[in-house]
Amino acid sequence: MKHEILEKNIGWMIAFMLIAISFGTLVELVPLMLQRQSSEPAEGLEPLAALPLEGRDIYIREGCNNCHSQMIRTLRSETERYGQYSMANELVYNHPHLWGSKRTGPDLARVGGRYSDDWHRLHFYNPRDVVPESNMPSYPWLFENTLDGQYTAKKMQALRAVGVPYSDEQIATASDEVKGKYEIDALIAYIQQLGLLFPRS
Repeated sequence: MKHEILEKNIGWMIAFMLIAISFGTLVELVPLMLQRQSSEPAEGLEPLAALPLEGRDIYIREGCNNCHSQMIRTLRSETERYGQYSMANELVYNHPHLWGSKRTGPDLARVGGRYSDDWHRLHFYNPRDVVPESNMPSYPWLFENTLDGQYTAKKMQALRAVGVPYSDEQIATASDEVKGKYEIDALIAYIQQLGLLFPRS
C-alpha cells in the first residue's frame, strides 16, 4: 500500500520520476561520452568545405531531413539496402545532427557518389523525370538563386567554436569559394560527399 501514498502525492511522484529519469540518463549517456570511438573523428574525416557547408544549410532550409534520414541502423535489412551502418565517429563534425527517423524517401547516409551530378540536377528540377513513382516535390528555384557568401565564414567560425577544426585559411577563403554559385551546386556538393568514408558496396 505504500505505493498508493506515492501515487496520490503529486510532489513525491514528480521527485521520484526525476530521480528515475536522471539515473537512466546517467547510465545511458556517461559511458557513451567516455568512449573514444564516439567522440573522436573517424580516420580521414574532414570538416565540410565551404560549398557543401552552404549546401547542408539549404538541405535543412528546404526540409529534406523531414523525409530523408541520414542514419542507417544495424539491422540487416538496412545494411543490405543502404550499406555500412552509421558510425558515431563519422558524424562528430555535424552540427546539428540530421539523423532523423522519417523515411518518406530513402536514407541518404551513403548516397554520395552513387548518382552523377547531372542525375541530381534532373532529380531536383523534376523528380519524376528520373523516378516516375516519386512523390518528392520539385525545386526549380535552386537553379535560379545564387549564394553571396556573406555568412559562410561566420558559420565556419561558429562551428570551430564547438570543435570543428576549420583553419584560418579555410575561413578566410570561404566567401570567395561560394560567391556567385547556384544553390543547386551547393546542395549537390553536400549530397555527393555523404557517406564517402564508408562507401556503399
